[in-house]
Amino acid sequence: MNDTNLTLIIEINKFNFIFLVGKNNEQNIIEKIFKIEAPICGIKNSNIINFDQVFKSIKENVFQIEQKFNYTFKEIILILENFNPTFLNISGYKNLNGSQILRENVTYILNTLKSNVNKVESKKTILHIFNSNFYLDKKKIENLPIGLFGDFYSHELSFSLINTNDYNNLKNIFDKCNLKIKKILLKSFIKGAFLSDNNKNIETFFLIQINNDNSKIFYFENNSLKFEQDFKFGTNIILQDISKITSLKIDDIKNILKNTQFKKEISEEELVESENLNQNINRKIKKKLIYDIALARIKEISEIIIFRNINLRYYNQSAKNIFLEISNDTNLFSFKELFSFIFSEDKKRDLYFNNNLSKDDMLEIIKKLVHFGWKKEAIPTSHAKRSIVARFFDALFS
Repeated sequence: MNDTNLTLIIEINKFNFIFLVGKNNEQNIIEKIFKIEAPICGIKNSNIINFDQVFKSIKENVFQIEQKFNYTFKEIILILENFNPTFLNISGYKNLNGSQILRENVTYILNTLKSNVNKVESKKTILHIFNSNFYLDKKKIENLPIGLFGDFYSHELSFSLINTNDYNNLKNIFDKCNLKIKKILLKSFIKGAFLSDNNKNIETFFLIQINNDNSKIFYFENNSLKFEQDFKFGTNIILQDISKITSLKIDDIKNILKNTQFKKEISEEELVESENLNQNINRKIKKKLIYDIALARIKEISEIIIFRNINLRYYNQSAKNIFLEISNDTNLFSFKELFSFIFSEDKKRDLYFNNNLSKDDMLEIIKKLVHFGWKKEAIPTSHAKRSIVARFFDALFS
């Protein structure tokens, strides 16, 4: 097969290597046609600790895919969710004294800020640069104000970085596999871009993901990724609390949650139905007790992740929109009303329950990001052999 419409995407997350093959259909929409997963190996605590193990796993799985399609891939798109990215948000300034903003002014600010980041973070590599905010005479401007007159111009950029050692190790692994990395994308950037594209009036928001054993929050401002943070707890901690206090087994609790909707108006006397208790059929368990246990733990989770998170003190003043993803494995959507009440701060914020990104949706947004760039990314392409400044202006004016 010699099909130039095939795209190979490799995702590295906390648990798996995921290999996706996408293909453009007749409507020029990319669809998933093949997927395999391999358990993570050679990576621990978000660092590559065994080069050979990572290389072997990737090489074997890529070979399997190439054999299946009788096709040799030359490049890949790499999705990262496992390398502890860091974020810097810094501004550059230009005194105009009533003159016009020129391209050269923006060029100078961009180059200066990028140079400063490279000096300050000498052991890290920049993955993404976003145009976060433009201010002219202390007034926020929606678009780059080239051609306007003013006295003082401020341009804020947001930088996403990973450790250079990790970046070099990944590049060497794929070089050894005869694969060129066409583009590296953070998974949080992909999800944020998808949410922004599908919610046109929302440009600033939090996305909170609560999985079984871990959680994550990231922050998008003016369509720019500015922050993310991981937590080593998830929905299982709620089940464990209920199990500890009621002495019920986890499987029994999941069964109760699957068949019960816990509402705020649960009475003190209402009991869990006996058919949901399996081997504990003679037990008398109050629904209100389970509700109260979940209420206390979910409230604590919300405070740790967002509302009392010192890292978000400034961002919490700006973002009133929250997208919330909850793992489906534990049936915790029986507490949907409870999550809604707590994470919206009793309707002080706009809360949206979000489904996990499907593979086809992810492929389509990746295609857009790689081939057309992102509306707020200062450097939308990585493969063009052009100067940073030229690519920056291509993004702004194309």
